[in-house]
Amino acid sequence: MSTRIPSTSRRIIETVLVLLLLLGLMYALFEVMKIFFGVFTFAIIFAVSFFGLFERCCRWAPRRRKLIGVIYSILLITVVVLPFVYIINTLNGHVKGVGQWFIAARVNGIPPLPEWLTSLPYVGEDIAEFWKQLQLRPKETAGIYERQIMHVLQHIVTTGAGILGMALQIVLGIIVSAVFLVSGEKILNPVRATLSHMFGEKDSKALLNAAGQAVRGVSIGVIGASLIAAVISWIGFKIAGIPFALALAAIVFFLVLIQVGPLWIWVPLVIWLLVERHTGTAVFMIIYGAALLVIDAVLKPVLIAKSGKLPFLVLFLGVIGGLVAWGFTGMFKGAIILAVFYTVFNSWMEKNKYYAQKE
Repeated sequence: MSTRIPSTSRRIIETVLVLLLLLGLMYALFEVMKIFFGVFTFAIIFAVSFFGLFERCCRWAPRRRKLIGVIYSILLITVVVLPFVYIINTLNGHVKGVGQWFIAARVNGIPPLPEWLTSLPYVGEDIAEFWKQLQLRPKETAGIYERQIMHVLQHIVTTGAGILGMALQIVLGIIVSAVFLVSGEKILNPVRATLSHMFGEKDSKALLNAAGQAVRGVSIGVIGASLIAAVISWIGFKIAGIPFALALAAIVFFLVLIQVGPLWIWVPLVIWLLVERHTGTAVFMIIYGAALLVIDAVLKPVLIAKSGKLPFLVLFLGVIGGLVAWGFTGMFKGAIILAVFYTVFNSWMEKNKYYAQKE
């Protein structure tokens, strides 16, 4: 005896199977494209930030969009790569110096610490005792602190790899953003069509405008805060008599831009000043660097929120929440999410108000 499935149940089963297949395809697409999310995020950031300037250049040379795109890519990539070249060259010199120090220590023994370091308040005696044990029993002493040493080295390697990975994503994002800019507004046609189908013509335009304003506001705020941090750092370096002040300020600009912070420059400089026995200058750099950190922490959210045309609280909460959740690119993601939610909520409220008045 055969049992027939009712047509209604069959349609439900078919719909569920289609939905499951669609969800599986969406998950597979997410896994495939996950590695490129950072690249596309940077591409959108650069494309939105430089769209106005790019279009003005294209109006001056209307038939040279591709050439302008190539020049744009080369200039931005140069700005990103040069600080890394400087950092790598500097680290290469320090690595050679460290290697020579280890060779000399193996031949002549571990040298004594300078007096200024052992006479530091609170920590000087502990440092002197540790160094004495290291001179007498180097292997045993190093074994005791092996876990701490490995943790510090692992942190340095992880952070360095993260910075290099971020730089690679930025370079690829610049190239993709050049493709977006050369294509012009027509690249948004599929997005416009999808949003118009889902939300209607009016709301789709409002959503795109809100997302663009959020990205533009965050970009202006982040770049502005990074530029201010670089200028303040350059002034501090010049006052302290630090060599290569302009190059170091450029690196500070980049590190603040990618949300690593200026400490990777300031801490080695303070250590170098202490080693060279410029204690007063080192104290000045510590105070100046602490003030810079406070200014950066306060100024960046304010600039970001003030740069966009959306309400201050919307961008501020989006930037802070996104930064905590996803890091550097999270500032843009959080701002876009809250801007879109704010726009959809306002549209919904206006429609409810319209229907209430009509009744």
